[in-house]
Amino acid sequence: MLKTCLVLLACISLVFAKPTPVHANHPPAKLAPAYAKWGLLAMQETSKKYPDANIIDYLHVGRQQVSPTIAQETFKFWLKKQHKEFGVYVRIQFQTANDHVLSIQFQPSNN
Repeated sequence: MLKTCLVLLACISLVFAKPTPVHANHPPAKLAPAYAKWGLLAMQETSKKYPDANIIDYLHVGRQQVSPTIAQETFKFWLKKQHKEFGVYVRIQFQTANDHVLSIQFQPSNN
């Protein structure tokens, strides 16, 4: 009987509990950057293009507006194959209205 009363009391307190207020000094949860989905796609495509290499690091170089309706995200990947490290630029062009991928280009880096 006591156990039932405690469970009932706990349920009632949950129903009438006030939500925790959000304070201005508490920063909101971090959102993924806008380029995150393109970085994931670039990583997947780089793994396909270089299946024998491991991606050891990458950098978001930036976004470029190619035309009013087309943007390009550029990433630089550092890969390692056996004992050799090398860099590759990955450029993804897409339509900004619907995120339709137009092209993915790979360019080896000189450094």
